[in-house]
Amino acid sequence: MSDPPRVMAINAGSSSIKFAVYQGHAIPPLLRGNLDQVNPARAVLSWQTSDGESGDREMQMSDDGLTPHLLDWLDQRPESARVAGIGHRIVHGMTRTAPARVTPELIEELRGTSSYAPDHLPREIELVEAFRTRSPGLPQVACFDTAFHRDLRPPASLLPIPRRYAAKGVRRYGFHGLSYAYVLEELARVAGRDASGGRVILAHLGNGASMTAVYGGRSIDTTMAFTPVAGLVMSTRTGDLDPGLVSFLARTEQMTVAQFHRMVNHESGLIGISEISSDMRELLAIETRDNRAAEAVSLFCYQAKKWIGALAAALGGLETLVFSAGIGERSAPVRARICEGLGFLGIELHKTRNIANAAVISTDASRVTVRVIPTNEELMIARLTSRVLAIDDGEKDG
Repeated sequence: MSDPPRVMAINAGSSSIKFAVYQGHAIPPLLRGNLDQVNPARAVLSWQTSDGESGDREMQMSDDGLTPHLLDWLDQRPESARVAGIGHRIVHGMTRTAPARVTPELIEELRGTSSYAPDHLPREIELVEAFRTRSPGLPQVACFDTAFHRDLRPPASLLPIPRRYAAKGVRRYGFHGLSYAYVLEELARVAGRDASGGRVILAHLGNGASMTAVYGGRSIDTTMAFTPVAGLVMSTRTGDLDPGLVSFLARTEQMTVAQFHRMVNHESGLIGISEISSDMRELLAIETRDNRAAEAVSLFCYQAKKWIGALAAALGGLETLVFSAGIGERSAPVRARICEGLGFLGIELHKTRNIANAAVISTDASRVTVRVIPTNEELMIARLTSRVLAIDDGEKDG
């Protein structure tokens, strides 16, 4: 009996590239790792394998960037042999509602929409094309982060600007869709279809942070909007911001569009308020002796609490709240502060379970079940890639 096909998942962010090679959908993957850009000239590659090997190495930026160095390294790995397909996280899919096999036409379409996600799409396109050049016969699949929110309808999908811009694709899209799709599948597995089909808020709280209201398995509203900058306060992004700041800063500090973009994406959020760190763990460790750190943590939790209330109103009630991603999965103090005072919604945390990062952290009497479900975007990419390639091969999509 032949081994299940191998699938490689590529998850590119604005300053990092996560990757994994799966044999079927077995956990853990044969290989997984992360390429983190430390500064414009240097990156660190970390990896581990299913048989216990792990390592770190530095990579220096060259004239052709980091992508060729990463692909050279992957080519040399035995886990990359017999890969049957590559799946890519594509942050912005515009109106696309499902993953799609990469074609020259799709690449051109993505080039045309790069301005919608300038911190993400150019690198994602670069990776797709680099793999295509090296292995032209190897199928690739684009997995769109926005596709999970395909069911957003007015008024949730509307931006309150002149209607003519809607024809240019300016609307609320939502992001973190691959994470939400995975967590919702996991919720159905651990709690049943009734739970995943009920009134659910999914909270993806990591360096990038967002929340989504789900009912009947469909996204009905979400915190991120036209770009991933909107919504919650994040590690380095502002979240929702008064648009009047654009003209104010242009007038008073001669701030350019590029400078404003950098500020709201890379210099704000936790790092902007604290002036210390974008890492929630570091801020929690020093908040008792540094008021700036305390205020950054407080703002993050306060905004998250407000959004839970808003999304519960959009749902007409709440039955399940799920915390996921780095902060959501591992920071008991943050979860406790977010849920404090939400008893009127039926949320009651169990202190011991929360500290232990248990699967269910609400009390038995809580009307809302509060869960912690680790996300796995790379596995979701691998699953979607396998489904698309199976369809292409004429097999029924399971």
